[in-house]
Amino acid sequence: MKIYTRTGDDGTTSLVGGKRVSKSCKRLEAYGTVDELSSYLGMVESLFSDMPSAPEKSENIRWIQQKLFCVGGSLATDVTTSEIPAVCMVTAQDIERLESMTDALQQGLPEHHCFILPGGCLAASATHVARTVCRRAERLVVCLQQDSSVPENVAAFLNRLSDYLFVLARKTNQVSHTDEILWK
Repeated sequence: MKIYTRTGDDGTTSLVGGKRVSKSCKRLEAYGTVDELSSYLGMVESLFSDMPSAPEKSENIRWIQQKLFCVGGSLATDVTTSEIPAVCMVTAQDIERLESMTDALQQGLPEHHCFILPGGCLAASATHVARTVCRRAERLVVCLQQDSSVPENVAAFLNRLSDYLFVLARKTNQVSHTDEILWK
């Protein structure tokens, strides 16, 4: 089976349900950014595997990537013709799990009372990039919500995920003994 179909050569693609839309539409921009975020998280997880004491378990990063595929699947569904598959739903329990993961990472971190410049060790820097892509995905989802149906909990999940990624970047610098640079 060939990977290419040529059906998108005219600048369109199909949503789940078969509706053809422009590749520049808000919906594609949103779920394409979610895909980009998942790719960055794959890089972060790879960088963690090279660290003697990784700040997060691979299973947690992979769980987030799985949930991001759910987010992407739900955003890619044309709800006027198809129901969002149950497997693609983001639940309140998913958000609670992110909150618990964030709280666990935050233990032992020094309080901060000013902005922290993105950077530090390579893994923390990559995590900061993932955080900013997550924020962009959230903004695009909020923009999409203004004129389209977006499943419940998607924006909240992305909002919580960006908080998690901020704390993860801080924890990554801490375990790698890299100082945070404070904005003055």
